[in-house]
Amino acid sequence: MHLIIVDDHPLFRDALSSAVRLAFPAAEIEEADGIESACAALSRGRSIDLTLLDLTMQGVNGFDGLIAIRTRFPRIPVLVVSGLDDPRIMREALAHGAAGFVPKAAGKPVLIRAITDVLNGAVFVPEGVAGPAEAPGRKAGKAPIAERIAELTPQQVRVLLMIRQGKLNKQIAHELGVGDSTVKAHVSEILRKLGVISRTQIVIETANLDYDHILAGLPSN
Repeated sequence: MHLIIVDDHPLFRDALSSAVRLAFPAAEIEEADGIESACAALSRGRSIDLTLLDLTMQGVNGFDGLIAIRTRFPRIPVLVVSGLDDPRIMREALAHGAAGFVPKAAGKPVLIRAITDVLNGAVFVPEGVAGPAEAPGRKAGKAPIAERIAELTPQQVRVLLMIRQGKLNKQIAHELGVGDSTVKAHVSEILRKLGVISRTQIVIETANLDYDHILAGLPSN
Protein backbone atom coordinates (compact mmCIF):
# COMPACT_ATOMS: atom_id res chain seq x y z
CA MET A 1 0.00 0.00 0.00
CA HIS A 2 1.27 3.44 -0.98
CA LEU A 3 -0.42 6.51 0.48
CA ILE A 4 0.19 10.20 1.04
CA ILE A 5 -0.70 12.17 4.17
CA VAL A 6 -1.59 15.80 3.50
CA ASP A 7 -1.63 17.96 6.63
CA ASP A 8 0.15 21.19 7.57
CA HIS A 9 0.82 20.08 11.17
CA PRO A 10 4.04 18.00 11.35
CA LEU A 11 3.13 16.42 14.69
CA PHE A 12 -0.19 15.18 13.37
CA ARG A 13 1.44 13.86 10.19
CA ASP A 14 3.87 11.92 12.38
CA ALA A 15 1.07 10.58 14.57
CA LEU A 16 -1.03 9.56 11.58
CA SER A 17 1.94 7.97 9.88
CA SER A 18 2.75 5.96 13.01
CA ALA A 19 -0.84 4.78 13.33
CA VAL A 20 -0.91 3.64 9.70
CA ARG A 21 2.46 1.85 9.93
CA LEU A 22 1.37 0.06 13.08
CA ALA A 23 -1.61 -1.44 11.24
CA PHE A 24 0.06 -1.77 7.84
CA PRO A 25 3.80 -2.40 8.42
CA ALA A 26 4.56 -2.68 4.71
CA ALA A 27 2.86 0.59 3.80
CA GLU A 28 4.86 3.16 1.89
CA ILE A 29 3.97 6.61 3.21
CA GLU A 30 4.67 10.05 1.78
CA GLU A 31 3.90 13.34 3.48
CA ALA A 32 2.87 16.76 2.15
CA ASP A 33 2.29 19.99 4.06
CA GLY A 34 -0.16 21.53 1.59
CA ILE A 35 -2.21 21.07 -1.57
CA GLU A 36 0.51 22.17 -3.98
CA SER A 37 3.12 19.83 -2.52
CA ALA A 38 0.52 17.03 -2.49
CA CYS A 39 -0.31 17.59 -6.17
CA ALA A 40 3.41 17.65 -6.99
CA ALA A 41 3.85 14.27 -5.27
CA LEU A 42 0.78 12.83 -6.98
CA SER A 43 2.03 14.09 -10.35
CA ARG A 44 5.33 12.26 -10.15
CA GLY A 45 3.70 9.21 -11.69
CA ARG A 46 4.18 6.90 -8.73
CA SER A 47 1.31 4.58 -7.93
CA ILE A 48 -0.38 6.12 -4.88
CA ASP A 49 -3.37 4.15 -3.64
CA LEU A 50 -4.88 6.62 -1.19
CA THR A 51 -4.69 10.25 -0.06
CA LEU A 52 -5.34 11.13 3.58
CA LEU A 53 -6.35 14.79 3.58
CA ASP A 54 -6.89 17.40 6.27
CA LEU A 55 -9.44 20.03 5.20
CA THR A 56 -8.41 22.91 7.44
CA MET A 57 -4.95 23.87 6.27
CA GLN A 58 -3.42 27.31 6.00
CA GLY A 59 -4.28 28.98 2.71
CA VAL A 60 -7.10 26.55 1.91
CA ASN A 61 -10.71 27.73 1.86
CA GLY A 62 -13.42 25.22 2.68
CA PHE A 63 -13.42 22.23 0.34
CA ASP A 64 -11.15 23.89 -2.23
CA GLY A 65 -8.23 21.58 -1.45
CA LEU A 66 -10.39 18.48 -1.77
CA ILE A 67 -11.83 19.72 -5.07
CA ALA A 68 -8.38 20.55 -6.44
CA ILE A 69 -7.01 17.07 -5.72
CA ARG A 70 -10.12 15.21 -6.85
CA THR A 71 -10.24 17.15 -10.12
CA ARG A 72 -6.58 16.61 -11.01
CA PHE A 73 -6.36 13.03 -9.75
CA PRO A 74 -9.87 11.55 -9.97
CA ARG A 75 -8.70 7.93 -9.81
CA ILE A 76 -6.99 8.30 -6.43
CA PRO A 77 -9.48 8.07 -3.53
CA VAL A 78 -9.33 10.75 -0.84
CA LEU A 79 -10.04 9.92 2.79
CA VAL A 80 -10.62 13.11 4.76
CA VAL A 81 -9.12 13.09 8.27
CA SER A 82 -10.27 16.31 9.87
CA GLY A 83 -10.75 18.07 13.16
CA LEU A 84 -14.19 19.08 11.89
CA ASP A 85 -16.86 16.65 13.02
CA ASP A 86 -20.16 18.28 12.09
CA PRO A 87 -22.31 15.84 10.06
CA ARG A 88 -23.20 18.57 7.58
CA ILE A 89 -19.54 19.10 6.75
CA MET A 90 -19.01 15.36 6.46
CA ARG A 91 -21.89 15.06 4.01
CA GLU A 92 -20.63 17.98 1.91
CA ALA A 93 -17.15 16.45 1.79
CA LEU A 94 -18.63 13.21 0.49
CA ALA A 95 -20.72 15.15 -2.03
CA HIS A 96 -17.55 16.78 -3.34
CA GLY A 97 -15.77 13.53 -3.97
CA ALA A 98 -14.29 12.31 -0.68
CA ALA A 99 -14.27 8.52 -0.39
CA GLY A 100 -14.63 8.74 3.37
CA PHE A 101 -14.45 11.01 6.40
CA VAL A 102 -12.75 10.34 9.73
CA PRO A 103 -12.84 12.93 12.55
CA LYS A 104 -9.42 13.42 14.16
CA ALA A 105 -11.06 12.69 17.49
CA ALA A 106 -11.87 9.14 16.36
CA GLY A 107 -9.74 6.29 17.62
CA LYS A 108 -7.17 4.32 15.64
CA PRO A 109 -9.56 1.38 15.00
CA VAL A 110 -11.93 3.76 13.18
CA LEU A 111 -9.10 5.15 11.06
CA ILE A 112 -7.84 1.70 10.14
CA ARG A 113 -11.34 0.48 9.30
CA ALA A 114 -11.86 3.58 7.13
CA ILE A 115 -8.59 3.02 5.25
CA THR A 116 -9.45 -0.65 4.70
CA ASP A 117 -12.98 0.12 3.49
CA VAL A 118 -11.86 2.84 1.07
CA LEU A 119 -9.07 0.69 -0.37
CA ASN A 120 -11.68 -2.02 -0.92
CA GLY A 121 -13.80 0.40 -2.92
CA ALA A 122 -16.34 1.32 -0.26
CA VAL A 123 -17.28 4.76 1.07
CA PHE A 124 -16.64 5.23 4.77
CA VAL A 125 -18.68 7.50 7.03
CA PRO A 126 -18.79 7.50 10.83
CA GLU A 127 -21.70 5.77 12.49
CA GLY A 128 -24.83 7.90 12.65
CA VAL A 129 -23.91 10.05 9.62
CA ALA A 130 -26.05 9.65 6.51
CA GLY A 131 -24.87 10.07 2.93
CA PRO A 132 -24.45 13.38 1.10
CA ALA A 133 -27.33 15.78 1.52
CA GLU A 134 -28.50 18.17 -1.13
CA ALA A 135 -27.48 21.75 -0.55
CA PRO A 136 -30.34 23.57 1.17
CA GLY A 137 -32.28 26.08 -0.82
CA ARG A 138 -31.02 25.12 -4.26
CA LYS A 139 -33.31 25.93 -7.15
CA ALA A 140 -35.61 23.24 -8.43
CA GLY A 141 -34.23 21.59 -11.55
CA LYS A 142 -30.65 22.74 -10.95
CA ALA A 143 -28.04 20.10 -10.23
CA PRO A 144 -26.19 20.31 -6.88
CA ILE A 145 -23.07 22.47 -7.04
CA ALA A 146 -20.83 19.41 -6.60
CA GLU A 147 -22.19 17.93 -9.84
CA ARG A 148 -21.75 21.20 -11.71
CA ILE A 149 -18.19 21.64 -10.48
CA ALA A 150 -17.45 18.07 -11.59
CA GLU A 151 -18.10 19.19 -15.18
CA LEU A 152 -15.18 21.64 -15.07
CA THR A 153 -11.76 20.77 -16.45
CA PRO A 154 -8.78 20.79 -14.03
CA GLN A 155 -7.65 24.18 -15.39
CA GLN A 156 -11.16 25.60 -15.02
CA VAL A 157 -11.21 24.39 -11.42
CA ARG A 158 -7.95 26.26 -10.78
CA VAL A 159 -9.52 29.41 -12.22
CA LEU A 160 -12.67 28.86 -10.15
CA LEU A 161 -10.68 28.57 -6.92
CA MET A 162 -8.80 31.78 -7.74
CA ILE A 163 -12.07 33.58 -8.44
CA ARG A 164 -13.25 32.45 -5.01
CA GLN A 165 -10.09 34.03 -3.59
CA GLY A 166 -11.09 37.35 -5.17
CA LYS A 167 -8.33 37.40 -7.79
CA LEU A 168 -8.72 39.39 -11.00
CA ASN A 169 -8.21 37.95 -14.49
CA LYS A 170 -4.74 39.51 -14.82
CA GLN A 171 -3.66 37.98 -11.51
CA ILE A 172 -5.03 34.59 -12.55
CA ALA A 173 -3.29 34.80 -15.93
CA HIS A 174 0.02 35.64 -14.24
CA GLU A 175 -0.22 32.75 -11.76
CA LEU A 176 -1.20 30.23 -14.45
CA GLY A 177 1.28 31.55 -17.01
CA VAL A 178 -1.39 32.08 -19.67
CA GLY A 179 -2.85 35.03 -21.54
CA ASP A 180 -5.77 37.18 -20.40
CA SER A 181 -7.88 35.89 -23.29
CA THR A 182 -7.36 32.31 -22.10
CA VAL A 183 -8.54 33.23 -18.62
CA LYS A 184 -11.58 35.02 -20.05
CA ALA A 185 -12.43 31.89 -22.02
CA HIS A 186 -12.15 29.76 -18.88
CA VAL A 187 -14.35 32.18 -16.93
CA SER A 188 -16.99 32.06 -19.68
CA GLU A 189 -17.03 28.28 -19.56
CA ILE A 190 -17.23 28.29 -15.77
CA LEU A 191 -20.21 30.64 -15.91
CA ARG A 192 -21.90 28.41 -18.47
CA LYS A 193 -21.27 25.13 -16.65
CA LEU A 194 -22.30 26.50 -13.26
CA GLY A 195 -25.40 28.11 -14.74
CA VAL A 196 -24.64 31.65 -13.51
CA ILE A 197 -24.11 35.01 -15.22
CA SER A 198 -21.46 36.79 -13.16
CA ARG A 199 -18.36 36.30 -11.00
CA THR A 200 -20.40 37.41 -8.01
CA GLN A 201 -22.88 34.62 -8.64
CA ILE A 202 -19.99 32.16 -8.87
CA VAL A 203 -19.03 33.09 -5.32
CA ILE A 204 -22.64 32.87 -4.15
CA GLU A 205 -23.24 29.50 -5.83
CA THR A 206 -20.08 28.05 -4.31
CA ALA A 207 -20.73 29.49 -0.84
CA ASN A 208 -21.67 26.05 0.43
CA LEU A 209 -18.04 25.03 -0.01
CA ASP A 210 -17.20 27.14 3.06
CA TYR A 211 -17.63 25.72 6.55
CA ASP A 212 -19.00 28.88 8.17
CA HIS A 213 -21.74 29.01 5.54
CA ILE A 214 -22.67 25.37 6.10
CA LEU A 215 -22.71 25.66 9.87
CA ALA A 216 -24.80 28.82 9.71
CA GLY A 217 -27.41 26.86 7.77
CA LEU A 218 -27.81 29.59 5.18
CA PRO A 219 -29.17 28.89 1.68
CA SER A 220 -26.55 28.61 -1.05
CA ASN A 221 -28.38 30.70 -3.63
